[in-house]
Amino acid sequence: MGTATAATYGTAWRNWAGNVSATPARVVTPTSVGELQEAVRRAAADGHRVKAVGTGHSFTAVAATDGVLLRPQALAGIQEIDRTAGTVTVGAGTALKDLNQALAREGLSLTNMGDIMEQTVSGATSTGTHGTGRDSASIAAQIRALELVTADGTLLTCSEKENPEVFAAARIGLGALGVITSLTFAVEPLFLLTAREEPMGFDEVTADFDRHWAENEHFEFYWFPHTGNCNTKRNNRSQGPAAPNGAVSGWIEDELLSNGVFQAVNSLGRAVPAAIPGIARIASRALSARTYTDIPYKVFTSPRRVRFVEMEYALPRTELVAALRELKTLVDRSDLRISFPVEVRTAPADDITLSTASGRDTGYIAVHMYKGTPYQQYFTAAERIFTAHGGRPHWGKVHTRDAEYFAEAYPRFGEFTALRDRLDPDRVFGNDYLRRVLGD
Repeated sequence: MGTATAATYGTAWRNWAGNVSATPARVVTPTSVGELQEAVRRAAADGHRVKAVGTGHSFTAVAATDGVLLRPQALAGIQEIDRTAGTVTVGAGTALKDLNQALAREGLSLTNMGDIMEQTVSGATSTGTHGTGRDSASIAAQIRALELVTADGTLLTCSEKENPEVFAAARIGLGALGVITSLTFAVEPLFLLTAREEPMGFDEVTADFDRHWAENEHFEFYWFPHTGNCNTKRNNRSQGPAAPNGAVSGWIEDELLSNGVFQAVNSLGRAVPAAIPGIARIASRALSARTYTDIPYKVFTSPRRVRFVEMEYALPRTELVAALRELKTLVDRSDLRISFPVEVRTAPADDITLSTASGRDTGYIAVHMYKGTPYQQYFTAAERIFTAHGGRPHWGKVHTRDAEYFAEAYPRFGEFTALRDRLDPDRVFGNDYLRRVLGD
C-alpha cells in the first residue's frame, strides 16, 4: 500500500442517525485512485470485506463492515468541466454541498437534487438519493460516466458507450459492484427557481394532486400527522430577478422553526407522547405562505439538524394518493403519536437497473420518527400499506424487504445480480445488508 495512505485500526463507525454501528478491522483513507486499488487488493488478499462510506446518511447498514472501511473523502473536488458536452467530473468523495457551491461559481448547476447536500456524491447516488420532479429525475440519473474499482483492483470506466451494462447498474450500485472513484454529471447553465410555499388542507392537496404535479416542474408537500394540514412547495424556473429569503426571515424559517423549535418540540414529544397531537395542530397552523427566487441548490436544499430515522417507499405515481389516504386513516385510528411530518415527492421513470423509479413514473412517501423514539410499530404498519401498493423501499432507508421481494419488484433484478456475480464473485464488497437485499 502507498505510504501516504492513512489507516486506523479498531475504530468504531456510526451512521448519522446513530441507529447503525460497526467496528471495521481497519479504516483506510486513500489519497489517490492507485492507493484505493491497492487497498482493495490487499483487503481481498487478507480475506477482508471492503465497504466505502461517505457521511453515513443512510439509515440502513449498507456501508457497515467488520473488514476494511474505505473513506473516499480525500478523492474530492472538480477534476474537469466540459462546457461543450455540458458535464462536470468530480472525485467520489466530493460533498454535494461543495459541488453545488463550486458549480455556482462556474455559472453551472445540476438540474435537480435532493433536499440535503451533506452527503458525498458517490454515497448519495449509490443509494438512489432524489428530490422531486415532474420531468427531472434523481441525482444518479444525471450521471453520464463513472469510474469504478472492481474486486480484483481493476479500474473500469463506464458510460453508455463504454461498459454500458455496468453503467446501467452502477449508477445506483449499493456499493455491491465496486468502489466508485469519480463521477461525471450532466450540468447546465446556472438558472433561477421561484419557490412558492403554501399551507393547504390534506383533502384539497390530495384531490388536486395530479393537477399540482402537472402544473409544476417540482412539486412536493408535507402532511402533519394528527391534523388535516399540509405544507406545499412548488419550485419552477424563473427569469428573475433573484429575490432570496431575507437573512432574518430565512433564519427564522430554516433555522429557528425548522431546526431549533422543531428540536425542542420533538424532545417534548418524546418525553410526553400524549402532547404530540396538540403540538402538531398548533405547529401546522403556524405555517405561513412565502415566495422567494434563488439559484437551484439554495431552493432545493435546506439544513436538517434534527436527527431522525426514516422509511421511504417509491410507489407507482398512480397509487400515491390512495396509499397516503390509507396512511392517514391508520394514524387517525391508532394510538401512534407521530411528531414528524410525512414527505411526499415524485420522479419520472428512469432506466437505471435498481432505481426506485426504474421503468415507471413514481411517487414517494417518506415517514420519519425522532431519534430515540420507538419507530417499529409505525414503520411496520406503513410498510404494510406501501408494499400492498407495489412499493419499492429506498435503498438507504429503513425497511424489512429481502431479495425475494425485490426479484418481484424490479423486472431487471436478475440483470443486476448476474452482473454482481461477474464483477464480485467472492463478495469482496458484501455485507449482511447486501446479503439480505441481493441474495448470497
